[in-house]
Amino acid sequence: MKILDRYILVSFVKTFSSVFIILFFIFILQGIWLFISELAGKDLDFWIVIKFLFFYSPKVVPLVLPLSVLLASIMTFGSFAENYEFAAMKSSGISLKRAMRGLTIFILILSAVSFVFANNVIPQAEYKFTNMRRNIMQRKPAMAIAAGQFTSIGENFNIKVDKKDGENGEKLTGVTIHKRKTGASNATIIKSKRGLLIGSEKSNLLQLELYDGYYYEDIFSKKPAERLRQPFAKSSFSKHVMNIDLSQFNSEDMESEDVGHTDRMLNVTQLNYTLDSLNKNYSNEKQTIADNVAQRPNAVLKNYSQPKRTARDSVTKPVLDSIPENLTTLVEIYDLSRIYETAYNNVNSNKFLLSNGQRALFEKTKNINSHWLALYEKFVIAFSCILMFFIGAPLGAIIRKGGLGLPIVFAVLIFIIFHFINTFGKKLAQENGIPPFLGSWMSSFVLGPLAILLTYRATNDIGLINFDNIFLPVQKAISNIFKNKKTEE
Repeated sequence: MKILDRYILVSFVKTFSSVFIILFFIFILQGIWLFISELAGKDLDFWIVIKFLFFYSPKVVPLVLPLSVLLASIMTFGSFAENYEFAAMKSSGISLKRAMRGLTIFILILSAVSFVFANNVIPQAEYKFTNMRRNIMQRKPAMAIAAGQFTSIGENFNIKVDKKDGENGEKLTGVTIHKRKTGASNATIIKSKRGLLIGSEKSNLLQLELYDGYYYEDIFSKKPAERLRQPFAKSSFSKHVMNIDLSQFNSEDMESEDVGHTDRMLNVTQLNYTLDSLNKNYSNEKQTIADNVAQRPNAVLKNYSQPKRTARDSVTKPVLDSIPENLTTLVEIYDLSRIYETAYNNVNSNKFLLSNGQRALFEKTKNINSHWLALYEKFVIAFSCILMFFIGAPLGAIIRKGGLGLPIVFAVLIFIIFHFINTFGKKLAQENGIPPFLGSWMSSFVLGPLAILLTYRATNDIGLINFDNIFLPVQKAISNIFKNKKTEE
């Protein structure tokens, strides 16, 4: 390695290391703020909190690493240009392209390391982090419920306790529970004087025993007059047992750490295998729905293919001849109305079957798209390091500013655009609005031309914006106006 390459590499690594450590701790502090409700006031050991943050930290690397590369590139090359080191290099016949060559190799190695990290370390850390949250709640059941405030559990429960006692806070005093049934407007309120939390490390259920309480439930009536009276049922109990599913604490509302969403806990090989199974399951489900819809009309027609006995078939011919014509017509109309009613019910049944099948297929499609996004994300992390370097290095050489002033402004602005497009693309792809490949790589497709443009302008000594192309036509137009006025005079 030549002295120049070593000098550029050492300067970049020093800046990159400092920036990465600072940003890493900033994002960790943000994580502490996000999970402060789970950590504060829970009587957790200091070692448990450290392990909690340790398992959380790998998931912030995909955000910190590209931003660190971008900011370090702008600061390093901006400092070289500001201190006229690039001018000395150019006077010695060394171009910007040649100065970037050694550092480009380092960035490629860093990208490969980031892919290995995203493929192996992050899935394991995600698995450990999610299971640790569940295990903390199982070993310390009181962590699930905070005293003096309502705690939301899943979509159906809100629990509030006045006081917690016991070694782990498992003894509750003054328990109030609001329970709402899914898809219903009526609610249930449970109030008890005492409660006891019982958890087991071998079970995903948290048992809540309530003592000396009352059970209130709204009664929904179909009659508007009775609904105005707001009727409800009340009962008392000496002991009432409730089972709470702890997996609900890892729902989408808590930073999308759902245990059921295992796509973030898998590497590339496991994702490919899982995607193959999910696609086969989707095809089988689609074929089953199509077969059910196709077989229902055939079953109805089969029932009507056999001649049915009517009121006219159950009487003898002399009696049949004596039946008035209008009564015979009524019998035929009755049979026809049965056919119309059966057809109407069959159409409604098919509509219900299709709507349920469509919802089920949509959920399966979202799950498949999530796995595709998790697969592509491992490659996007590696490519984003290369992309940010080829944006930051030429941008720093163009603006000719080092330090923490203007480089931070440009770095934050570019990274916000990158992160916004990346988040928007993933959300749109997960809802099946665009293909998952496009959703994952949308930010790279948008900022890729910017990297090419900046690299071209920097290597050819062209500024960021050529103001001459803007002001020269205006100056010429103004001078022509004045010349025309002089000739007229």
